Order: sequence, then structure tokens, then C-alpha cells
Amino acid sequence: MRTDTRDIVSVTDAARNFSRYASEAAEGRSIVIIRNNEPTAALVPLEKMDRLDKIDELEEDLMLWGMALVRTLTDSGERYSLDSIAAEFGVDLSEDDPEAV
Repeated sequence: MRTDTRDIVSVTDAARNFSRYASEAAEGRSIVIIRNNEPTAALVPLEKMDRLDKIDELEEDLMLWGMALVRTLTDSGERYSLDSIAAEFGVDLSEDDPEAV
């Protein structure tokens, strides 16, 4: 997000003029709010926030797709049963199941 220095306001100014800044954000202006000379928040148009949410979803989907692809490419075809894995780690599956006692 490119921010013009005119789009940076202090938290005090943002609180004092919130209605004005909210109206400007609704019209498309993004405003960065600073506190102690550090950017701490942003007031952005709803469309931009929706777009960022969609990008976050797509990023997560891409990461999951990438993991699936890596697993597919590195799969040896060998499979293990739950019982064999539990035994390897010294876990008795019957202890966790109250009906097995």
C-alpha cells in the first residue's frame, strides 16, 4: 500500500476528526494513524479491506496447494497403520479408550 505523507495522521488528530476521516476513507482514501511516531493502525475503504481479506484467503489456499504438491512429489507410496505408529512411540491406544478396558 502506497501512502502519501498527507495520509498520515496522529492518533489525537484521528480521534478529534474521526467523522471526517471515516468519510474520506469511505470515498477511497487510506489513512495511516501514528502514535509515538510509529504507524499503529489504518483507516481504509471497505473495498480495500475486502480485497485484503480475499488475498489472505488466496495466500492460505496457495500454501495448502503447495504442501499438497510437495507431498505428492515426495510420496514413496509406503503407508503405516495407526497401531504401528503408536507402538513406535510407546503409546498404548487401549489406555485412551474407556470402552477398551
